[in-house]
Amino acid sequence: MNIITTPFEGLLIIEPKVHKDERGYFFESYNMQQLEANTQYTVPFVQDNQARSVKNVLRGLHYQNHPVPQAKLIRVLEGSIWDVVVDIRKNSKTYKQWYGLELSAENKLQFLIPHGFAHGYAVLSETSEVFYKCDNYYNKPTEGGIYFNDPELGIDWKIDLNDAIISDKDQKQPLFKDAVNSFE
Repeated sequence: MNIITTPFEGLLIIEPKVHKDERGYFFESYNMQQLEANTQYTVPFVQDNQARSVKNVLRGLHYQNHPVPQAKLIRVLEGSIWDVVVDIRKNSKTYKQWYGLELSAENKLQFLIPHGFAHGYAVLSETSEVFYKCDNYYNKPTEGGIYFNDPELGIDWKIDLNDAIISDKDQKQPLFKDAVNSFE
């Protein structure tokens, strides 16, 4: 696997080695030993999630606060998404900045998102199927969120927001400045 660093400390892009031939392809989508050897990360994933969505669905921005924050390893099984994170670690050099990346079934890139990032995505293709691993179980009392279209963040979601399909919950998330955040 090829580990690609980003300008955000701890935020990594993982490019698996894909073996292709006339039958199709094969790759290891996750190998804990390789991840630890190449990144010094020890990420014991305990929960897998999968979501299917249609074009222009926008999900996010979500995170879990302490004591059960979630690191995530995101990949796309079908279609493509514009995956976005916002650094919510108050002492980080990239605090309040966002980073986006297209993940697709075609490019097979994966996004390793450590604790201290809000996460969301917009569906670029007609449908998408997103699969992700989490290092902590979902915990509603620690759930946090940020309004996806906060003007202070200025996120480019790569879709027309007039066409966006957004849950009531995500439309009611607080602005960044009002969000409850336990990350230092």
